[in-house]
Amino acid sequence: MFKNRLSKNKMSKTAMSAAVLTAAVVATAGPGVASAVSAPLSCARIAGHFDLARHQTPENIALAPDGSAYVTFAAARQVARIDPTGATRILATLPAPADGGIHTPVLGFALTTGIVRAHDGTLYFLYATGTADLTGLWRLRPGGEPQRIAALPAAGLPNGLALDPRTHTLYVTDSVLGTISSVPTAGGTPRTWSNAPELASTGFLGANGLKVRGGALWATNLDRGTLLRVPVLRGGNAGAAETRATGLAGIDGFAFTGQGDQILAALNGPSEVALIQTDGTHSIVLTAADGLQNPTSIALRGDTAYVLSAAYVTAKDPNLLVAHVNK
Repeated sequence: MFKNRLSKNKMSKTAMSAAVLTAAVVATAGPGVASAVSAPLSCARIAGHFDLARHQTPENIALAPDGSAYVTFAAARQVARIDPTGATRILATLPAPADGGIHTPVLGFALTTGIVRAHDGTLYFLYATGTADLTGLWRLRPGGEPQRIAALPAAGLPNGLALDPRTHTLYVTDSVLGTISSVPTAGGTPRTWSNAPELASTGFLGANGLKVRGGALWATNLDRGTLLRVPVLRGGNAGAAETRATGLAGIDGFAFTGQGDQILAALNGPSEVALIQTDGTHSIVLTAADGLQNPTSIALRGDTAYVLSAAYVTAKDPNLLVAHVNK
C-alpha cells in the first residue's frame, strides 16, 4: 500500500489491506456500466504531488471559498491546507496512540479520515486509532488546537463525514460497524442514526463516503460497490435505505455535480472516476491514464473537479488532480 520508506510494521498491515481491497474490487465488479469511456470532464491534469515518504496519503477533502482546500493525510495522522498556488501547510498532527495504531480495525494503523468545513472556518474531522482515548470526531477552529469533541467506538472505523448546517448536525459512517451516527456540532454523545443492512461490509470496508442532500443522506459501500440514499424523516430519524446504483467497484468518496442527483465518484481500487446518472447507470470518465492512483475523494467548485489520490495500492504517486466539468 505504501512504499518501503514506511515502517516495516505499517507496510505489512497496509499491504494486507491492499490485497483485501483488490479482492473486494473484483467481487463488486458487475452490471450497471453505461459505457466504457465518456467525456463530461476535460483538461485533466495533476495539480500537486504529495510526499509518500512523509506518509502523505490524502484521504478526504473540503473546499473553502478562498480557493484553498483542506485535506486529511491518513497515514500521517494530519490535517493540511493546500492554498490556491498548490503549497501545502500542515495544520495539525494528531497524537499517536500508545500502541502505535496496530489495533485499528482492519487496517492496523491510525489514520485521519473524513473532513468537513463549517461556514466560520471550523474544521471537523475523524480519527481512527483502535483506542478509546483517541478514536472519534475532532474539531479544529481557525488558529486553535485540535480537540476531540465526541468519542466513537474504538472497535469501529469512522470514515465518511457530512455536515448538515441547518440542523447543526454531523453524520459519520463507520466502515467496520456498518452504521451512520449523528453528533451535534457542539459535540457530545453520538447516537446511531442508521444501521441498515445495506451499510454493512462483506469483510473489508462497508459504509464509506457520505453527503447530505435533498432531505437525505447519501452514502457509498465500498465492499458492495453501491450508492445508497437514506431519507431523513420528519423528526430527524432515518428512513429505509435505498440502493441507487450498483456495480461501482471500490467506490469511495463522491460529489454531486449540480445536475440533479448526478454524481462523480472515486473508484479506489480500479483507479477510476465514475459519472453516475440519476437512473443509476454510470460511465468511467477518468482513469489511471489521467494520473489517478487509488482515488479516495472528490470535491467540486464551480466547473472544476478536485480528485485526491492516495496511492494506497499503487504506492507510487499520491496526488491532487483537477479537471474541467463540462456542464
